[in-house]
Amino acid sequence: MKTLNKILLALALTLVIGCDTDELLVEESVSNQTATDYFSTTSGFEDLSKSIYPLLRPITQMRALTLNGTDIFSGALAFDQVGNQLNTSIETYGPELTEGISEVQDLWVYNYKNINRANTLISRAAAVETPGDYAATIDIRVAEAKFIRSLSFFYLVQQFGDIPMPLVETNSANKEVTRVPSAEVYAQIITDLTEAEAALPVSTSNYGRATKGAAQHLLARVYLTRGWNFNNALGGTAADFTSAREYADKVIGAYPMVADYKDLFPKKSEDPTNQTHGPGDQNAKNSEVVFAVQYSDQAITNVIELADLSGASINGDGGNNSHSIFGGSHDESPGSPGRTDDYNRQLGNHNTLPGVWRLFDPDTDSRYDLNFVEKVYAVVDNPGFVPADGVAPIDIKAGDVVVEYRNWNNPATSLAERGKDVGGDLDYAVINTDEIGIIDESNYHNTNKSPMMWKFWEPGIPYGNGFGQFDHPVMRSSEAYLIAAEAIVKGASNGSVGSAADYYNAVVNRAVGASNTANMAADPNDLSTTASKSYRASGTVTIDMILDERAREFMGEGLRWYDLKRTGKLIERAKAFNPWIGGLNYIQDHHYLRPIPLSEIDLSSNEVSQNPGY
Repeated sequence: MKTLNKILLALALTLVIGCDTDELLVEESVSNQTATDYFSTTSGFEDLSKSIYPLLRPITQMRALTLNGTDIFSGALAFDQVGNQLNTSIETYGPELTEGISEVQDLWVYNYKNINRANTLISRAAAVETPGDYAATIDIRVAEAKFIRSLSFFYLVQQFGDIPMPLVETNSANKEVTRVPSAEVYAQIITDLTEAEAALPVSTSNYGRATKGAAQHLLARVYLTRGWNFNNALGGTAADFTSAREYADKVIGAYPMVADYKDLFPKKSEDPTNQTHGPGDQNAKNSEVVFAVQYSDQAITNVIELADLSGASINGDGGNNSHSIFGGSHDESPGSPGRTDDYNRQLGNHNTLPGVWRLFDPDTDSRYDLNFVEKVYAVVDNPGFVPADGVAPIDIKAGDVVVEYRNWNNPATSLAERGKDVGGDLDYAVINTDEIGIIDESNYHNTNKSPMMWKFWEPGIPYGNGFGQFDHPVMRSSEAYLIAAEAIVKGASNGSVGSAADYYNAVVNRAVGASNTANMAADPNDLSTTASKSYRASGTVTIDMILDERAREFMGEGLRWYDLKRTGKLIERAKAFNPWIGGLNYIQDHHYLRPIPLSEIDLSSNEVSQNPGY
């Protein structure tokens, strides 16, 4: 891998789509080898094949355009009167959302960087010396590159619509930019993935490489999305929904869901004084994960010396910041010694909107407990703690509860159920769902305190360290069930599992248990009521039911904006759940596409059209 990095640094690949002259890599002599000579060897080509995977790390962590500004996450607390964490350019779809914002630029640049790496591998495959049986391996590596290229094209075409579509290696300067119609991009993606499916193996000894199942899963997503035929521009037909269900069935047959949802994510105890797990303590190679971006110590992405993520070196010891960016921190709660690894540092880049907690049954759905910290514990003794002015001090012991976020269906309604900070009887603060972000400041918590969304939290990582070891799942077979359900709702025939309700309930039942109730709030956005309804399908399945279930199942996994875009529900649901969007009412139909980055337009030698509305 070190040799590969030096060779990559020696390549003067000038890519107008996604980089400018300031981004050219500095040439470094590697024993006087040229890239052409090195990549024509089997060892060099193998190293080149590894280069198409590391950039998935920063791409996966570009969450602002996939999470915030939706019906699930906000960059600021829902009712935060200060709003100092609010990314107005994305959060509100207001005037600040322009072609010059960095989030748009970064998503464009890094995906086109990865496309060019894939194109380099595909273009150079024919020149590789093929001693022995390596010819068959070349075909597999080309198929991997087509999968990676398709994944990046799919991200881009969903976000930007008509986009440039380079299919060969860029090895000279070219400033002409041609936007290809979205229908052609989808056709190319399907061609690439179909060829990749035929050539890729069912499994691979190098965990992290693309497999046949990964190509099939992405095909299911692509067909489902094309079937919705956004703006009648994707070339979609009703037959696409049938193809989506068929490919989803292939994935379901090969990748059985694990029995316990919690086994998919880092393991931890809610009480940090009784923590028995450590960083990366999760089963990344379970049967359900079809494709994951690696952050653990694996051969494909280990020791990447290119500073591709905020200037930080990426290596097998870290890289995933998922554990530190969701929700509020409790490193200043009573009984906390401050900046320690007990709760790590939570930056609050993505705060879960209150209505989303009300999509779960807190009593039966294992995903609720995994997603949210319901109780905060003291880490050390805190004798003589004063809950509020005029209240007698209390002695807090390590392991005592200091803050409780009450379940939406069981709010505290009397002083006997409230903390001494508000005149109640309990030695800890109690916060109801409708009070989060607006409750008066207490000695137990800040005014704008929100609970951690700790699905990805890894215990034992030093405070301030943003680089966890959790391998982020890009594709899980539980999604294939919901893809099939959605495809059947849109007209596909029943599949191997049965009806849309059968596919849908398979995911619900794994989380809740087939014999338990599964009750969500009847109106998730009316925080004042505990009225409920079942979210298990008893007959008809609707798109909103599927979107609710996808919210519960894939919270924070980077799919949400694409789900709302595909189904045409972005404006409706974002206004309903996200008070920043509903209150300011900036969002319009043209926000279903992002603006083409200003740098791309400025650097092009020809006139490049901008998306309408920007």
